[in-house]
This record gives sequence, C-alpha cells and structure tokens, in this order.
Amino acid sequence: MPLRRPLTAAFMAVTIALGVSVALPAAAAEPGAEAMAGHRAAYRLTLDKVRDNSDIARADGAMLYEVVDSCDGWATRQRFQLRLTDRDGQDVETTSDYSTFETKDGKKIRFSLTQTSQGAVSQRIAGDAEVTEAGGTVTYTEPEAKQEDLPKGTLLPMLHTIRSLAAAKAGKRMMVVPLFDGTSAEGAQDTTTVISAWQPPAANAKFPDLAKLGSARMRVAFFDRNDSGANGGASAPDYEVGLRYYANGVADEMQMDFGEFSVNGALQELALLPNPC
Repeated sequence: MPLRRPLTAAFMAVTIALGVSVALPAAAAEPGAEAMAGHRAAYRLTLDKVRDNSDIARADGAMLYEVVDSCDGWATRQRFQLRLTDRDGQDVETTSDYSTFETKDGKKIRFSLTQTSQGAVSQRIAGDAEVTEAGGTVTYTEPEAKQEDLPKGTLLPMLHTIRSLAAAKAGKRMMVVPLFDGTSAEGAQDTTTVISAWQPPAANAKFPDLAKLGSARMRVAFFDRNDSGANGGASAPDYEVGLRYYANGVADEMQMDFGEFSVNGALQELALLPNPC
C-alpha cells in the first residue's frame, strides 16, 4: 500500500488521541475547550472513489474513537482498520492503534502509534512534545531516540479543532497553520483548512444529541514542510480530510483522500460521556 504516512494520520483533523497513565501538569484551558464533549463514536469506512491510475477496486473498514475529558487534558483513543482489495482480488489489511494525551492549554502532548499491515507491525512512533512561543520541541522515543524542532505557530490536534470551530463561528473561511499530531517521525506538517459557513442546529433523527448544535463543514489539506513543489511551485497535499464538525467537537461525516483513492467515514454509533469535572 503506497502511502507515505500512516492511514491514521488522515483523521488528525478530527483530533485523534488517547490518554496515557502519567498525567501532564495542569494548566489553564484554551478558551473553547469547555465546549468539547467527551464521547465514544464508531464509524463505518467505505470506498468513495479511485483515481484512473489506481489498482484499488474496493475498500471497507471501521474506526472506533473515544475522547475523555480528564479535566487537565484530553485522553483519547482511536483504533482504525481498513481492508483494500486490488483488481486481482488480493486483500491488504492495515490496522492502527493511536493514542495521545494533550493538555487543555494546547502546550504539551504525549503520543503513541502502532500500525500493522497483514498482521505484522509496520510502524511504531512514540514520544512527547512541548509547544512554546518560539515553536517547540518533539522528543521521540520510537522509531529512534531523537529531537525535532517545531515551527513557530504549531498547533496540537485538539487545539486545532477548537481554533477551527472558533474560526467557523467567526465567519472565517481559511486557517493556515503548522500542525503536530504525532503520526510522523518527521515533526510537524503544514495545514490549510478551508471552512464553510456556520450552520444553525438542524433535525437529526439518528443522533438527537447533535440536533441542538450548530456545525460547519471543513476540508483540511496536509503538506510536507520539506517539499516546496516541483520547479519551485506550490506542493500538492500529502492527503486531505473533509468533515462536518459540530460545536462540541463531534464529527458525523468525513472523507479521507489519500490521492490514489478516497474513503468515506459515516458515524454509526455515538455515546456522549458525562463531564467528570
């Protein structure tokens, strides 16, 4: 499967993460953090479309996502499974278990990713990062012990979600920032988020908890910071994610575009978790 980054990374626009056993120091929450809802969500993944040069004939899978408000931070877990079938009928199955803990001030994160292909571990990434006014630093423990600098203005995943929702409510149509999500051993990526107009609450028979909330559609493009594009032009995104976010941070529809093919994710089950704080 010729994907440069793990499939899990595409859901980073939806704030993937999971708690760790050792808590980070408490800090003042970013404005807007109080609106984010702890929840468990199950998504069905299906093939959307393939490019003309693709050998993919079918794609199906599932994603389970849990985010828990631990008062001083967000503890979340995402488990992802995708099976691709080529035109000769051969299957390739990729799974991942991705976890982080992000403090509510958006300054610190711990992360861990294990990805397998055909049952064998294909990638492990782990470490922690701290964002500062100057940029910040990532300290990796896997796949090797090393440090990477973060560019000035870097956002962590949950803070990116909070800022995106704030931008949508304020009528902004674009947000361009570096994002560090812990799914790559190469540090932060550049992102461009295109945001649609904020929509008022609408009827939702399947998920009534979302019916009272406003929402906005967004499309996030992820770029390699080391790739300036051919002949000095703008680079093409590594991948893109389209989704509809509700005001509480829940996404019910998404599209993950990996270039060669794209996959739709549809919310099947949703349980909002009580706020323990």
